[in-house]
Amino acid sequence: MRLSADEFKNTKQKRLTLLGMSGVGKTHLAKLLSKEDQYFHYSGDYRIGARYLNQDILENIKAHARQDDCLRSLLDNESIIIRNNITFDNLSSVSAFLGKVGNPELGGLPIDEFIRRQALFRQAEFQTMLDVPKFIDKAKSQGINNFINDAGGSLCELDDNKVYQLLSEHTIILYIRASKVNEETLVKRAQAHPKPLYYQAEFLQKQLEQYLEENKFTYVAQIDPEEFARWIFPRLLEHRKPKYEAIAQKHGYTIDSEDLYQCKNAAEVFRLIEGAMT
Repeated sequence: MRLSADEFKNTKQKRLTLLGMSGVGKTHLAKLLSKEDQYFHYSGDYRIGARYLNQDILENIKAHARQDDCLRSLLDNESIIIRNNITFDNLSSVSAFLGKVGNPELGGLPIDEFIRRQALFRQAEFQTMLDVPKFIDKAKSQGINNFINDAGGSLCELDDNKVYQLLSEHTIILYIRASKVNEETLVKRAQAHPKPLYYQAEFLQKQLEQYLEENKFTYVAQIDPEEFARWIFPRLLEHRKPKYEAIAQKHGYTIDSEDLYQCKNAAEVFRLIEGAMT
């Protein structure tokens, strides 16, 4: 959706898709707007975990539980039930399912299983983004005209113009570009607490080959999953930046994270967006 600053200012239906790495301020922006008006907050990662990966997540948890004789017996006779208690603020079950690649003795996933889960996540994200128009209609049926698609940081990795075109037809795609300071903070956070992430298949393969060579490893199973997650994150950040830029240039607009962090209310956020449209 391409609008002029005046058109955006005057529209009574503010519908946004937020694009950028996790930690650049997408949720901060959504909260600022929601404080002063009613918005339907569509969390891409929540939808992925609650709808499209829910059964896979449950099966993974049950497989771990069945390694204990007592729990296996209780599960088999249906004395206990396991459910995926995912929330907007707690997406741990999705992260646990994605996992990290590397030595199983250090908590890593074998490469074939890791790639399988990565593919499942990509398909789930694809379907989740295709669901956006349906949820816009759902919001309207509830009398809510404003809509925020809080997309995951890996949206740029879908590399599917059908998805980006669909989102741009129904929402304003807003890329929150990380400043240098923000990038440094993201890297430091990833070094301190490396998290499971989605990696585009070709990118992952190249990085694994380089990591194995640098460390003189023969097999992926020799990799410390925590160390690899730390090593790859800065490279992932650089890999995604041009992808974000390309989507924003073709389908949307760009604001800077430092400017966003200066905003104290919805009016200031809107002025920032309007400035990007001029």
